Amino acid sequence: MSSTSFPASSNRLTQETSPYLLQHAHNPVDWYPWGEEALARAQAEQKPILVSIGYAACHWCHVMERESFENPQIAEVMNRYFVCIKVDREERPDVDQVYMDALQAMGLSGGWPLNVFLNPEAKPFYGGTYFSPRNWVQLLESIGQGYAGEHRAELDASAEQFAQVLQASELDKYRMPATDTGLSAEQFKLLIYNLAARFDREKGGTNRAPKFPMPSIWRFLLRTHALTNSDVVSDQVHLTLREMAWGGIYDQVGGGFARYSVDEEWLVPHFEKMLYDNGQLLSLYAEAYQHTQEELYRQVAYDTVGFVQRELMSPEGGFYSSLDADSEGEEGKFYVWTREELQEILGDEEPLATEYYSCTALGNWEHGRNILHLRESDVAFAQRHELTLPVLADLVAGWKKKLLGARENRVRPGLDDKILTGWNALMLQGLVDAYRAFQEPQFLELALRNATFLQQNLRRGDQLYRNYKNGQASINAFLEDYALLIQAYISLYEATFAEEWLREADTLLAYILANFFDPEENQFFYTNAQSAALIARKKELFDNVIPASNSVMAHNLHRLGLHLENERYTELAGLMLEQVHELAVKEPQHLTNWAALYAARLRPTAEIAIVGPEAEKFRADLSRHYLPNIVLAGTTTSSGLPLLANRDARHNQTTIYVCFNRACQQPVYSVDEALAQLA
Repeated sequence: MSSTSFPASSNRLTQETSPYLLQHAHNPVDWYPWGEEALARAQAEQKPILVSIGYAACHWCHVMERESFENPQIAEVMNRYFVCIKVDREERPDVDQVYMDALQAMGLSGGWPLNVFLNPEAKPFYGGTYFSPRNWVQLLESIGQGYAGEHRAELDASAEQFAQVLQASELDKYRMPATDTGLSAEQFKLLIYNLAARFDREKGGTNRAPKFPMPSIWRFLLRTHALTNSDVVSDQVHLTLREMAWGGIYDQVGGGFARYSVDEEWLVPHFEKMLYDNGQLLSLYAEAYQHTQEELYRQVAYDTVGFVQRELMSPEGGFYSSLDADSEGEEGKFYVWTREELQEILGDEEPLATEYYSCTALGNWEHGRNILHLRESDVAFAQRHELTLPVLADLVAGWKKKLLGARENRVRPGLDDKILTGWNALMLQGLVDAYRAFQEPQFLELALRNATFLQQNLRRGDQLYRNYKNGQASINAFLEDYALLIQAYISLYEATFAEEWLREADTLLAYILANFFDPEENQFFYTNAQSAALIARKKELFDNVIPASNSVMAHNLHRLGLHLENERYTELAGLMLEQVHELAVKEPQHLTNWAALYAARLRPTAEIAIVGPEAEKFRADLSRHYLPNIVLAGTTTSSGLPLLANRDARHNQTTIYVCFNRACQQPVYSVDEALAQLA
C-alpha cells in the first residue's frame, strides 16, 4: 500500500485529471481512484470495497455528493467499513460496464450515480443508484457490520455467483436459436415492422418518456428508406428530426442538443450537453439534409457546429466532453428566460419573438421561466404574420444574437474539459458528414485540426489512449476509441482523398485484430489484452446512445475490406453480423447500427473510383447526394490503392468507375451519369 499522505481536507483524487474525480478530491471520504493501490489495500485488510461511479455532468451525482459524500459523519462510516473508490464512467467505461451489468444481474435498475459493493476480490454482491442520506447510512452500517461479522461467507458466496454471471459470454446470453434463413429481404421487413411498433407517430422518436435522441435509429431508417422507398419510414424520420429541432431539447439560442427530454414532447430537457450526442446528431442532420434539402436541417447543423466550436473546443483542437445541467445550483438556469428578461433584451420585438418561441408570462417551466421552443415551421409563422421568409430569418438571427450575448453574462454551467478519443471521433465524423453535405470549408478545417490533434496527443505507435487533459494521456484506449476513430478516418479519406487517413485506419485495425479479437466468437473484446484484467472481460453487443463498438467494427471491416480489396475483412464483417442478425430482427431498437449493416449487405455496396484532374470537384458534387451504401476513392494523378489501381483518366477526362462486387459499369465522365448507374 502506498505511503503517500494527503492533507485532512483532501484525498488521493487530488492527483487525478478527471474533472469528476477532482470534484470529489476534497470530500472527507478517503477516496481512491480505480487501480492497484485501492485493490491491494482491500486484499491486505480484507475489507469490502465501495465503488461509486458517475460523471461530471450528472445531476444526481452532484446531489449525492452534497448530501452524503461531503458529510463528515457519513464519510466516517464509509471510511470505517470500506475501501472507497471513485470512478469517472467516461474515463473508465470498462469498469462501469462490468458493475452496471452486475446491478442488472441483481434485478435492479441501472443509472448514475452507480454505487456497488464488492468483496476484496472486486466481485460484486450488492448495489444501487442514488440513495438519500438516511438510507445510505443505514445501508452502509448494515453491509459494513454484516461483512465484518457473521454474514461474510454468505455475501462472498453471492459475489461468486454474480461474478460467474458476468463472465458468461454476451453472445451466449442473448443468442437466438440458429436458423437457416440468413440475411433476407423478408427478415429485414420483419425487423422494420418490429421497430415501427415502437414509433411515437405524434411527436416522433419512440413511444416513451424520457425521450432520448438515439441518432443510430434514425440514421438506420434513412438507410432503410434508400433501400425500400417506404413513406412510413421516411415520415417517421422527418417527424422526429423536426420535433427535436423545434423542441426544448435543442438549444434554440446557441445550438446543440441536450442529452434527453424528460417528457414525451421533446420540451423539457435534462440540460446537460454531451459531445457524443452532438457529434452523432450533426451526422444525422447532415444526412437528412442530403436526403431532403430541408433548410431547417441545414440551420441545425450549422448552429450545432457553432456551439461545439464556441463552447467545447480546446485551443489545441480537441473537443471537451460535456457541459453540466446545473449552474448556480439550479438545473437549466443558464438556458431559460422569464418574459421580463425577454422584454428587456429584445425591446419592441419581444412580443413577436415570444410568440415565435412559444413563451408565456407564466412560463412553461419552473419559477415563471420559459424553455424556448417552436410550434410551427418558419413558413407557417411567416405566413400568419405576413412576413417574407428572408425578413423572418433576419429577425430570428437578430434575436439569437441578442439572447446569446445576454446569456454570456450569466454564470456558465460546469465544463468537463477532459478530451476522450472515442467521443472526439464521433464529432470528427459529424464534421466530415457535414462537410460532405454542405461543402463548407470551415467544417473540413475543424475536422482536420481535430484529427491532427488526436494523432499528436492520443497516439503512441500503433496504440491509442482514451483520455487527455493538461497535456497528459494516461488511460489505454478501449475498443470504442479504436472503432470510432477508424470509422472517422475512413470517412476523412473519402472526403479528402488524402490516402494517409486510409492507411492510419488500416494500421489501427491491424492492432485491434491482434489485441482485442476473440476468434472463438468472431467478435472483439472491449478491453485490450495488454490491459490490467477486471473480473470479467466484456464484449459490447448492443447499440445504445453510442453504437456498440462491435457493430462499428463490423461496418469498418466491411468498408475497409472493399477499399483495400481485403476479403478477410469483408468476410469477418459478415460473420460478425451473422452472430446477431436474428436478435436484431427481434429487438431492433437495441441493434440499429447492426441493422444498418444488414441493410448495406442486402445489396452490393457500390465501389466508386474517380480518377483525373477534376476528381476533387466530382467528389464534392457526388457527396452532396445521400448515398449510404458506397465506398468512394479518388485521385487526381495515380495511386496504388486497390480501388484506384489500373484505373486511369480516359481521353484526358476525369473518369468515374462505378463497380459492384468488383464488376464495373461502363466508365462515365459526369456525376449525373454515375448517379444514374447507382440508381
